[in-house]
Amino acid sequence: MAAAFDILLLGAGHAHVVVLRQWAAHSIKARRIALLSPSPYAWYSGMLPGLLAGHYRPEQCRIHLPPLCRAAGVEFIQGTLDILEADRKRVRLTDETWLQGQWLSVNTGSIPRLPECQRSSIEICPVKPFADFLLTVERWQKNPEPVAIIGGGAAGVELALALVHQTPSLALFCGGTLLRGHPPSLRTRALRHLRQRGIQVHEHCTADTLAGDKLMSGKQAVWQGNRVIMATGPAPLAWWQSSGLQCDRQGFIQSSATLQSPSHPHVFVTGDCAAIPNTPKNGVYAVRQGEVLANNLKRLFTRQPLVRFKPATSALALLADGQGGALMSWGPLTGEGRWAGRWKDFLDRRFIRHHSVDELI
Repeated sequence: MAAAFDILLLGAGHAHVVVLRQWAAHSIKARRIALLSPSPYAWYSGMLPGLLAGHYRPEQCRIHLPPLCRAAGVEFIQGTLDILEADRKRVRLTDETWLQGQWLSVNTGSIPRLPECQRSSIEICPVKPFADFLLTVERWQKNPEPVAIIGGGAAGVELALALVHQTPSLALFCGGTLLRGHPPSLRTRALRHLRQRGIQVHEHCTADTLAGDKLMSGKQAVWQGNRVIMATGPAPLAWWQSSGLQCDRQGFIQSSATLQSPSHPHVFVTGDCAAIPNTPKNGVYAVRQGEVLANNLKRLFTRQPLVRFKPATSALALLADGQGGALMSWGPLTGEGRWAGRWKDFLDRRFIRHHSVDELI
């Protein structure tokens, strides 16, 4: 017999963390709600480069979920989702436990796209899940070797700048232009920092295959070594395709302006899982979705019309430079320096503080 809930929150991404905080301040009365997460901690992605660079301790970069759930009146369930059956409103965990929900909310995140492996000896380290990534990097630091990072977005740039002094050499590969989608002047600033730190940058180099100890771009070997970090864009999780939920051509779950699945309105979808028009997959937009989601899930039980998520046309970007400063962009404007690093540190610490139980008491 599956445990039954009014609302079942699947995953502890940024959107669901925001939901918990809002409910802790204004709880939903007399409802049975649960949060499912494989870990008792939700890591804040914006602080991980600072953690790797030695500017933070692990406990400063994560939110302890069980006390936050208790404050929100939500039951915490630690487990890993294996199967979602949207038609039957239930999920199965890897330990074969079944959970039922009148309403489901999916915020499980995604995984980086992985290269093809052809009898490769290279150890692949995806940036997600964050806890596993940190354990691997900690192990690597005990025996430093050259590292390649695949992914030329903000994550790849920040990781390269954070890790460059912890490895004999570091190479960064991206299939297109570095920081595509950001202002060109931010790319120029980032390239200068990367090259000044001795990082080999390979733009327009699609590193798509691992063969032996070589990283291949097509049929050409472009790097040789034993350790590769995957900081590529998000890729779909396997269970999305079998869930019955409507997905886009890339395999991400479709989500409407009210953050509901078009095929199954009793399922809400946010964060990296969601295919929302004109909405990038990053933490800034996920936090904004969380504010709308918390409101809509409460409105389900008061029969009020649901509100719509309206993505902003631009968002502040702050990229840690690994030395206490940051690169900044807002629309077409860019800048850099210690002042930007202090600004980023203030915003990041505020997010963690606002989602701690001590702040809510």
